[in-house]
Amino acid sequence: MTPGRRYGRALPVLLSALLAATACGPVAERKPQDLRVGYDSLDGTLAVWPPRGDLSGDDTATSAVTAAVRDWRSPADDRAHLPSSGILFSGRVDGAPMALVAADVPGESASWLLQLTREGDRYAVTRATEYTDPGYLVYSDVLPVQTAGGRRYLVSARVQTLLGPQDRTLAIADGLSAPVDVPSCTAVGVTATLRTTESLPRGRAADRLLDLGTGTVDPRYPLVRDESGTGRRALTGLDTCVLAGDRGPFGSIPRRIGDRDAPRSVPTSWPMAKLTVRSLGEVALGGGEPAELQQLSWDTDAGAMTAVIYRPADGSAPVVSPADRATPLQAYQLPVPGQPLVVLSWRATRDSSLSVPPGTPLLVERPGLAVVPTPSRSQTYSLANTDKTHYRSISPR
Repeated sequence: MTPGRRYGRALPVLLSALLAATACGPVAERKPQDLRVGYDSLDGTLAVWPPRGDLSGDDTATSAVTAAVRDWRSPADDRAHLPSSGILFSGRVDGAPMALVAADVPGESASWLLQLTREGDRYAVTRATEYTDPGYLVYSDVLPVQTAGGRRYLVSARVQTLLGPQDRTLAIADGLSAPVDVPSCTAVGVTATLRTTESLPRGRAADRLLDLGTGTVDPRYPLVRDESGTGRRALTGLDTCVLAGDRGPFGSIPRRIGDRDAPRSVPTSWPMAKLTVRSLGEVALGGGEPAELQQLSWDTDAGAMTAVIYRPADGSAPVVSPADRATPLQAYQLPVPGQPLVVLSWRATRDSSLSVPPGTPLLVERPGLAVVPTPSRSQTYSLANTDKTHYRSISPR
């Protein structure tokens, strides 16, 4: 949030306090420190996130939601800043009260989507996902919601239509879509059509996202931007629960807070946008059938990441490596059953030259690609270019 937007709340808060002090109408029952209902972001004259849900005007529900958000803490033990947070939805879903809150957590410079349900007379945060895009959560137009009936999506007022899996149009009521059957561990496409606004003078026919599946666990945010549609192709046939595991591409680089790993936080390698795949060619190991080797790339809030995918010729489950930060010499440990491998990849030029330790068997050697067995002890590989030599060390796991 910008400072101007935070300061801009001072007058409404002051007016609310004055009205409460004079016991003027229903506002008198609302505490001035309660969360706002809706959000004050505008696109021209359009309120992007107006109040939604049949309990959005219920002061008792608003106060109870506020109390729960005030008590909530992020995995790093930071709290939400209530003046710059807001209730995007408060109403009954599948017969039970539910609230969705866009929570601003300044200590982490983060935005969280909190999902709350009512337990007796109180609300409790039952899901909390951290928005992986560096932009603020309310600048997005489609937000994921998990309910007893299935996946739903809360959409901004900019959204005209929403397509779910198999490009089927989803019914939307009061900003919330009908439930849709999203698989647990398979990525599916979600596409919004955005209306013409001041910031979008021509609208947007296809605002594409990928839902990584309902098996995505908190605090990992399941929606990934897919503007060009390359992500849907890149993840075809891949198990997103495997990708998200602590040895998979998306979950393998833990976030560090200070000098310690923070395993309860979103991994540094968690995808944000620009998922693409390119072929590294076919590789035949031990005289077997050639398998396709691919390089998967994606953006995170910490920069570009890559991994490799080994797709066996017999159609069995693909094998994926942990993530590697984008560097001139990429080094991946690929756990192929019975024959764990190290894959080395680089951008080949006339002046580039790869060196491996003496005696290392090269199972595959071609410009820009080398495949060797996983070493039994730490080994260092080097790539010499005209101006610099790059080194990568691999240790057996």
